[in-house]
Amino acid sequence: MNVEKTKVLWGGRLDEKPEEAAFAFQASIATDKRLIKDDIALSRAHVAMLGAQGIIPHKTADLLDSALCDIEREFNAGSLKIDVAAEDIHSFIESELTARLGDEGRRVHSGRSRNDQVVTGFRLFLKRTVPELICEIRAAVKLLLERAEEHIETIMPGYTHLQRAQPVTLGHHLVAWAAALERDSGRFFDALRRLDECPLGSGALAGSTLKLDREAVRAALGFARPCINSMDAVAARDFASELAAAAAISQTNLSRFCEDIVLWASEEFKFIELSEAWSTGSSIMPQKKNPDFAELIRGKSARVTGNLVTLLTLQKGLPYAYNKDLQEDKEALFDSLDTLSSSYKIFRGMIAGAKWNIKRMSAACNEGFLEATDAAEYLVAKGMPFRRAHEAVAGIVRDCISRGETRIACLSLEALKTHSNLFESDIFEKLSPKVCVESRSLPGGPSPSAVKIQIDELKKRINSPDAA
Repeated sequence: MNVEKTKVLWGGRLDEKPEEAAFAFQASIATDKRLIKDDIALSRAHVAMLGAQGIIPHKTADLLDSALCDIEREFNAGSLKIDVAAEDIHSFIESELTARLGDEGRRVHSGRSRNDQVVTGFRLFLKRTVPELICEIRAAVKLLLERAEEHIETIMPGYTHLQRAQPVTLGHHLVAWAAALERDSGRFFDALRRLDECPLGSGALAGSTLKLDREAVRAALGFARPCINSMDAVAARDFASELAAAAAISQTNLSRFCEDIVLWASEEFKFIELSEAWSTGSSIMPQKKNPDFAELIRGKSARVTGNLVTLLTLQKGLPYAYNKDLQEDKEALFDSLDTLSSSYKIFRGMIAGAKWNIKRMSAACNEGFLEATDAAEYLVAKGMPFRRAHEAVAGIVRDCISRGETRIACLSLEALKTHSNLFESDIFEKLSPKVCVESRSLPGGPSPSAVKIQIDELKKRINSPDAA
């Protein structure tokens, strides 16, 4: 069965229409139906401009605007259902206008193409929804900073290569996560500034001979500026790629944090106790309490990264300007934004309900020679070149291992002096994990005073309305 001519906006040129299966293949209503409010908004701005410019009668502009308002009101009330047999949301709205107003409804498309209409609605949707995602990210930052303040003096090992490296604090570690998420927020903020351009009035690619007022439409829709070039306006999807990249980076950051959580929740680490509400059991092993939500956030980084690759690959071979391939832009980006938003909600729930095994973390700092760098820097402060100090302390560590000791402070002063006469009795008070942390008070360091400054700075950044 051929698709009816009245179902499509492009039916005038072709005598033969696609079969129903082919029509369904190229339809996008299932994905772009979420743009209904944005398409109505841009259509209202467009018809108001058409009336003001005398392109259509003022009476027609008023009729169109009233009908568009009715469509939105009925949709919000649930009395108007989107026709899933329509080609796309833009066709659906225009068919509704035509059904209600006849030929007057057909005037809505004067001076525009689906090319500039679609991308305008896409940008409007992102301008409306990405700030909500930024709020999700900043809420996670705030929660991490709150938990960091609670544990500003909670000693734990810091790791490199997943090996115990130097003592830090849980507060310092949580602020590290928060700092990464604050940058994620900035990436979305920057992307929003770049996509804040209005394509409407660009037509299919070359504008229109009608006396359109692009500035009026731009102002009515709240865009910062019109797109500078009509061809680029309908061809460019780098704004979608940029948001997909920001989403992939942010989901990857969450994945890394969740990897920490999965490790810390294991019996081998036992640093964190996840709430039962954010854990699952085993179908066969009654004792199990699995960090499945953390694992799933980690796993979802694969699909969000894949969506970025999809968008980049989609565009790489396209000639300017518009090509039907670009219809595939929304599904990938919508999925990334949806996935990231839900991941942040789950992540915040996990962190809010988590309990920390302070004794276990502190005990882990008392073996593994986490104080070795501090011992080397003790010698540097006494005048020894760092490379010689490094070699001397490495010898001390080997000495400790041969004696079955797990900390440098277990050796006597006489034993230490066999490696360097610069050691004095004050070395022992400098090698406790607490003192090692407190001594590292440089900006960005793990000392409580330094971490407090970091927390205050990040709070200031995320609470600033102009923060990038």
